[in-house]
Amino acid sequence: MSTRTAATFSPPVMEARRWLAGVVFPDDRPLINVSQAAPVEPPPREMRQVMADIALNRDDAHLYGPVLGLPELRSELASQISAHYAGPVRAAQTAITSGCNQAFAAAVASLCSEGDEIIIPTPWYFNHKMWLDMSGVAAVPLPAGAGMLPDPEQAAALITRRTRAIALVTPNNPTGAEYPEGLVQAFFDLARDRGIALILDETYRDFDSRSGPPHRLFQDPGWDDNLIHLYSFSKAYRLTGHRVGAIAASETRLAEVEKFLDTVAICPSQIGQHAALWGMQNLGRWLAGERQEILARRQAITDNMPALTANGWKLLGLGGYFAYVEHPFLESSGELAPRMVRDAGVLSLPGTMFTPLGDVSGQRQLRLAFANLDVAGIGVLFDRLSQL
Repeated sequence: MSTRTAATFSPPVMEARRWLAGVVFPDDRPLINVSQAAPVEPPPREMRQVMADIALNRDDAHLYGPVLGLPELRSELASQISAHYAGPVRAAQTAITSGCNQAFAAAVASLCSEGDEIIIPTPWYFNHKMWLDMSGVAAVPLPAGAGMLPDPEQAAALITRRTRAIALVTPNNPTGAEYPEGLVQAFFDLARDRGIALILDETYRDFDSRSGPPHRLFQDPGWDDNLIHLYSFSKAYRLTGHRVGAIAASETRLAEVEKFLDTVAICPSQIGQHAALWGMQNLGRWLAGERQEILARRQAITDNMPALTANGWKLLGLGGYFAYVEHPFLESSGELAPRMVRDAGVLSLPGTMFTPLGDVSGQRQLRLAFANLDVAGIGVLFDRLSQL
């Protein structure tokens, strides 16, 4: 019997962790894990103290809360979106979710029926593909072109009567590519012209290398007719284990989203929401420092890349938490990645996990989640890769 879960593949990060079984990493050559894009440090101590105080002193933090999230956090999020993008967003146009993956799932549930389609650029974020598979929604691949950027004209040719949305991630996971303002605007204009939605996942927006608004969609008075904006507090405030994400869309859309959220989680983590609220109100300077550290690590990738380029490697994309590279070996990346664990003590994800079956481009590609390393660690990573 076919089931919803059988319609998709195993979680890639969990699959990659199984490659570690039986491999011994000596003390002088520990494992370098660049497989998962997540902070390895806990939230700042001050934030943890706030969370402890909330747990001890706020009885309501242990009860069910509003399905769409704490009103104070929704209001603060709306204010900060408005400031970040220089366009007005109201609290009623925001909702808090149990992580950004749930925000995507809720958006899809509000858009699609069985057999509908959503266009997603490849290489794709695999959890997006997995959810579409399990929802009975066809993921229509849009291959990235130069600079790992998707082409709106190619997307237009893929739109059918069953297309409900185009889903973009910028800065991109897995490639790191920061989509230019004009490109994001072109996709928004296409979605509006064809009467479909643009799902824009900006989980890594706090680590964008550019200054000023990365796009101007929120400056359009009718942005919520077509735009569904997704965000995560996990990366910015190291709240990965507390599962706090967000969605910005029309009030009509959020009324549908509320149905989904109520039946899946009832409400987001209360303590996590209080932490996110405190972080947004008090950690602006700290977050700016985190961004500078990530940009320094990004620069370290650029500085170390010539050592690999000399051996035939290519840097395809860089940004957010990621470097996306092309390797020079004859074997597929699906075979290379497990070998790298054994031969180099490096755990990364192969491009085959981000591309459709039969897409030969994925066989030459690897994703390196460099945010898990400091600058010195990036130097060690590249030294090991150069010796493969």
